[in-house]
Amino acid sequence: MGKFVIKEVPSGIKFDLKAGNGEVIATSEVYTTETACKNGIESVKKNAPVAEVEDQTAEEVVPVKNPKFEVYQDKAGEYRFRLKATNGQIIATGEGYKAKASCLNGIESIKKNAPDAKVEKVEKK
Repeated sequence: MGKFVIKEVPSGIKFDLKAGNGEVIATSEVYTTETACKNGIESVKKNAPVAEVEDQTAEEVVPVKNPKFEVYQDKAGEYRFRLKATNGQIIATGEGYKAKASCLNGIESIKKNAPDAKVEKVEKK
């Protein structure tokens, strides 16, 4: 079972979605308030399971309506994804993967883990 971990960072507050094995499978932007961060979590819980994948690395990119996972390659050539909400806002991003299949597995993990993931807050040390 996955979990969302809310934590304070120097510039605000953010969350990580962790899989059952503790691996971080998605990260949020930095929010200014805990309430905004929790709203972001709710948005991921709602949008991730229904989001389709738009593969921007394909020869012919087939546009998909929001909410969606966009798969793309970064400057280092690694595969990454970003989850966009219905309004087009980026609500979560993934790490870089060497293989596209691994990136797609990360997306599947989010779809599976996000809806029922518990939310926990890590107190600032």
